[in-house]
Amino acid sequence: MSKYAYLGPVGTFTEAALRTITGGSDQLTPCSNVTAALDMVRTGSADFALVPIENSVEGVVARTLDELATGEPLIIVGEVLLPVTFALMVRDKSAEIKKIATHPHAEAQCRNYIAKHYPNAEIITTNSTAAAAEALANGQFDAAVASEVAAKTYGLTIINENIGDAESAVTRFVLVSKPGALPAPTGFDRTSLAAFIGIDHAGALLEVLTEFAVRGVNLTFIQSRPTGRELGHYHFIIDAEGHINDARVGDALTGLRRICEDIRFLGSYPRADKVAPTTSKVTSDESFKSSNNWLEDVRKGRAI
Repeated sequence: MSKYAYLGPVGTFTEAALRTITGGSDQLTPCSNVTAALDMVRTGSADFALVPIENSVEGVVARTLDELATGEPLIIVGEVLLPVTFALMVRDKSAEIKKIATHPHAEAQCRNYIAKHYPNAEIITTNSTAAAAEALANGQFDAAVASEVAAKTYGLTIINENIGDAESAVTRFVLVSKPGALPAPTGFDRTSLAAFIGIDHAGALLEVLTEFAVRGVNLTFIQSRPTGRELGHYHFIIDAEGHINDARVGDALTGLRRICEDIRFLGSYPRADKVAPTTSKVTSDESFKSSNNWLEDVRKGRAI
């Protein structure tokens, strides 16, 4: 049995994602926000936490990025991809809809629907879509945008399904634990890190990207975030194809460590979509090993 914390309350998309990787004997604890879920791992109250990190329509979950990059160190050990659809639900079908509660990401993904059908409604933001449904059930608002599961959980009536502006929205969640042993390489891995540049200067981002490019490491995600020190001071959250145990990835990270003020390694873990890294003959592990062996031979006078 393992203990899992997640972004709650009961009925969130995060809970739905978590249930795809947990068993009946595992303990699942809903938390009011991302920070609370991650803090349960930091304090030892939970073994793992599952939190959203990005959505295919709305983009990044800033709070998750900031917690991982600058909070007490944690490490990503897995990820889950979950297709998300939204429904408009009410407690009383006869009531006029003046206030609609939902999470900001859900509102952004249903913006066109809301503007067309409820242009004068006030949008109330909540910590999660399930929190919006729970508040609606308690009589706080007139309607909520949440999942169908949330409607069933809180006894609400769905008046319209699939109201998202995009037909195939997907949210990516990361499974986080305390730093420790890394998941073994699988051949379809992702490595995440935060890169802190000491002094901002022309070409700083290019220098970071070059360390990956010259070693044939493809990036799947890069996002700048303020460090909080002062205006204009940023760090970069980066996802790269491959595992830190891969020669090309490890070599890229050592090169990056030389040019950056600091690097926070956030984990190497299996990709949920099982996509293998893009490599070529010259960027394979065998190529790196062969080159290192050649250099060692030259240094010892065994080759020219």
